[in-house]
Parts: sequence; C-alpha cells; structure tokens
Amino acid sequence: MLAGCDFSSSPTRRKPIVMAVGREAGGRVVLDRLEKLESLAAFSEWLSQPRAWIGGFDFPFGLPRELVEHLGWPTTWRECMAHYATLDRATIRETFAAYCDARPVGSKFAHRRFDRRAGSSPSMKWVNPPVAYMLHAAVPLLLEAGVHIPGLHDGDASRVALEAYPGLLARELVGNRSYKSDEKAKQTSDRLIARKDILAALEQGRTRLGLRLKLTHAQHDLLADDASGDSLDAVLCLVQAAWAAAHGAPRYGLPEDLDPLEGWIVSA
Repeated sequence: MLAGCDFSSSPTRRKPIVMAVGREAGGRVVLDRLEKLESLAAFSEWLSQPRAWIGGFDFPFGLPRELVEHLGWPTTWRECMAHYATLDRATIRETFAAYCDARPVGSKFAHRRFDRRAGSSPSMKWVNPPVAYMLHAAVPLLLEAGVHIPGLHDGDASRVALEAYPGLLARELVGNRSYKSDEKAKQTSDRLIARKDILAALEQGRTRLGLRLKLTHAQHDLLADDASGDSLDAVLCLVQAAWAAAHGAPRYGLPEDLDPLEGWIVSA
C-alpha cells in the first residue's frame, strides 16, 4: 500500500488530515481512496495499524543543523526530537523568534541543506505555514507508532515514512502559479485551472518521476473541486511515495550523504 499525507497540526472536521491511499501498477499510480482524519489521535491510530505501507508525509521530519547546534540541543536525531517534544508551542515560538531576531535581514531563518532546492519553508518557521508546529505534532506520533524512517530512525520496515513536499512536484508542473487557498475570497478560477493543469500533467505522466496517475472521473472532479488543495496535496505526496517505493529499500531514493539530523525530502 502507498499513502500520501496532507497534514494539519490542529486537525478538525473542517480542516482534517487527508490521506491519499493507493498502489503502483506498471508505472501507474492508482488512487484507491481518500481518508480524512479529524484528530491527531485518529492519525496516530492510522499509523499504528498492522499493515504494510510506504508513505509520503507533508511535514518536516527534522530541524536545521545550524539551529540545533546554536541552541545547544542534542545533535542526534532521536534525542533532538525527544527534546523538541518536551517543549510547548509558546516556548518553540519564543526560542525561534529570538534566534531570528539576532540574525541579519535576509537570513533570519536557518535552513536545512535541501530546503532551497525543494522550495520548502524552513522547518523552524512557526507561521504561514506553521511547519515547526507540524513537526512538533507529527514526529512524536511517528516514533510512538514505531515506523521506519529511512536515514533517520530504524523501525518497523513494513511501515516506511518519508518526508514529502507537494509543492516540489506542483512547481515542476505549473511553475509558481498558485493552485490552492483556504480563504474563500482567494479560491479563484485561476487556481481551479492550475489544479486541473496539475492533474492533467500527472495523468499524462509529464513529470521527471516517470509515473502516471490513474484516476476515475469522479476522483478527478473531486481533486479539482477541492479549492483548499488539501486532497490534491495528499495525492502529490502519494506520487512521491510511489517514486520512493520504486527505488526501494534501504534508501528509497534518498541520497547517501543526507544529514542524519536534518533528513531529506523524497525526490528533492
């Protein structure tokens, strides 16, 4: 089983965690279903079920080494994440804001080695999007579930969790065009067209990942019509997970020289 996850650090019925579940068959990624999880407890239960999967998850798996060393936190991933989990969100915000305030304009945030390559937000960012809180909410649940995280943590090899980033694949397909918004006023026809263009490119296999997405007409319409982009983002992560699965264990397409504290975004 393959999975792609669009994550929320504070999921609700209105803004759930979206899981795209599917499989790969002959170079095609088949979307079987979308699952919506309305709480972190439901996400934890999903991770812990005894079944084999490879998943791409849209949240950071690590912090920048530069930041961790500056703060004097543990520089091994497991211990660093254990320390991070003991902090509350207010402390995280204050600590990271103080770090940024002491740095020159233009280089406020510390970045992981691949952030700029992938176009991803720094994993210490606490607003727009609050990926630091996503890491804080999600990674302890991965560890609690005992999953395997290639390059960072040895766990149950039948459940493989990889950091994914839908924006990396979306930009390959439609450049910097915006395709989603949670704000009703910004859910425009231009963004709808961008989502349709992404779907057309995925279905035609026009990506460097060498995979084609297989959708029913109803699935295509559902993904296009979700103006938040959450369902589409989960599917983009599913395609990245399929690419990783094709590369297989033990690296799943991750580079040999990835930083074992920072991790890596699959296919970056």
